[in-house]
Amino acid sequence: MKKVVILQHRLLHYRLGLFEGLRSASAARGIDLHLVHGQPTKREEKKRDVGTLSWASVVVNRYVSIGGKDILWQPYPEEHRDAELVVVMQENRLVSNYPWLLLRGFHKKKLAYWGHGRNFQTTKPSGLRERWKQYMVDSVDWWFAYTDMTRDILIADGYPAERITVLDNAIDNERFEADLATISDDRLREVRAELSIGDTTRVGLYCGSLYPDKRLDYLVAAADRIRESAPDFQVVIIGDGPSAADIQAAAESRPWLHWRGVRKGVEKAAYYRLADVILNPGLVGLHVLDAFCAGLPMVTTSDARHSPEIAYLKDGENGLVVNGASDAYADAIVTLLGDSEAYQRIRANALAAARRYTLTNMIDHFVDGMERCLAMERKK
Repeated sequence: MKKVVILQHRLLHYRLGLFEGLRSASAARGIDLHLVHGQPTKREEKKRDVGTLSWASVVVNRYVSIGGKDILWQPYPEEHRDAELVVVMQENRLVSNYPWLLLRGFHKKKLAYWGHGRNFQTTKPSGLRERWKQYMVDSVDWWFAYTDMTRDILIADGYPAERITVLDNAIDNERFEADLATISDDRLREVRAELSIGDTTRVGLYCGSLYPDKRLDYLVAAADRIRESAPDFQVVIIGDGPSAADIQAAAESRPWLHWRGVRKGVEKAAYYRLADVILNPGLVGLHVLDAFCAGLPMVTTSDARHSPEIAYLKDGENGLVVNGASDAYADAIVTLLGDSEAYQRIRANALAAARRYTLTNMIDHFVDGMERCLAMERKK
C-alpha cells in the first residue's frame, strides 16, 4: 500500500467525520492514510473545537507569539518517515512546513498543499504575507484546493491545472438533513406561537456567530427597509458572539426582531423550517450548506470578506449576491419573495447544490487526488 500522511496543527471537531471517512476510503483503494496533529494555541483553546481520533499520531507543537501572531513548529514523527506523500496546510505561520518546501530536491517524498490559495479575510490582500503565499504556491507536487475559487487563483498564479484537486470543502450534512426531517407541522405551529408569528408571515433567518464581519448593522438596516414594503416581515437571529449586545439593543425597539441565542440540532432545524430566506450580508462560509440543505435562498453581499465557500453561492441560481447598500439588499429580498417562480427555482437549485457539496463527495475527491498524485512523476 502507498503511505500518505496528512499534517494538521490541531484536529478540529468538525473534521472528525472527514478523516474517519478518508481513512476507510483510502484503505479500500490501496492507500495507507495517517493523520498527524498537535494542539491548539492559547488563543485557539478558547474556541473549544478540538476533537480526538484514536488512530491519529499526536505530537507536541511549539508556539511563539510575535506581534500578536502565533508562529508554530510541528514535529514530524519518525515512524512516518517512509511516507510517499505528505499533505501540509498552506499557512505562512507553520514554519515547520518550510524544510519540506525548501528541501524538496533532497528527499523522495511528494508534497502537497491543502488550502485556500489566499487569505480571504485579510485586510491587506497585496501585503507581504499574501505575496509570500503566492510566491510559495509552486513549491509542491500537488494541490488540494478548497473550492473552484481556489483552483482559479492557483491557475492565475501559474500552477498547472492538471495537478489540482478541487475538494468542494464540506461538512456532514446528513445529521442536519435528518434534523430537518423530524420537524413536524405541529412543531412549526409551536415555534410560530412562541414568536407570535402568523401562519402566512414571511420570515428571514440569520444563523451564525455574531461579530463585526457578519455586517449585522447592515442586516438590521435592511430589515427595517423590508418592513416598509412588507409590514408583517419578521426576522429571527440565532447565534451568539461579541456583537450580541448590538442585536439585543436592536431587538428592544423592534418587536419583529427575535434574538434566540445559540440553537443546535432539532432546535436549529425548526428555525430553518420556519424561514423563507436566509439573511447573511456578511461573511459566508461553510454554513451556506445549511441553507442548501433546507432548500432556502441565502442572500449575501458582493463586497463582504467571505470564506472560499462563497464560490458555492451562485447569484440568481441558488441564492442572491447583492451589490450595494442595505436598501439594495432589502429591495432584492422583497423582489425575490414577490416572484414565486424565481423563488421556487432558487429553492430547487439550493437543494440540488446540497447534493453536490457533501462530505461523501469531498472524501471521494480527496482520495482521487491522492491516487493521481502518487501515480504521477514528481514535479520538477
